[in-house]
Amino acid sequence: MIKLFTSFTFGLAMLMSSMAFAAEKTVTLAVQNMYCATCPITIRKSLEAVPGVVKVIVSLQDETAIVTYDDTKTDVKALTTATTNAGYPATAKG
Repeated sequence: MIKLFTSFTFGLAMLMSSMAFAAEKTVTLAVQNMYCATCPITIRKSLEAVPGVVKVIVSLQDETAIVTYDDTKTDVKALTTATTNAGYPATAKG
């Protein structure tokens, strides 16, 4: 019984510690090939389809996408891949 309790406690501690490291991050992507008013809609939808994305703001004027995401579920590479696959190559702005 003590082993079971110890195992349970250890597992719970591991779960809680991984949750403590989870954080929302925000990245600004420089997006290419935006020429019309529907481009930002396509880009927004492609980014929102990535698991872990919380919020997306796309600017046609600035040719950027500001993405807030859960860094335990996705990363910048997945975000740029999503826009590239939609026809809009992107890179993280410094």
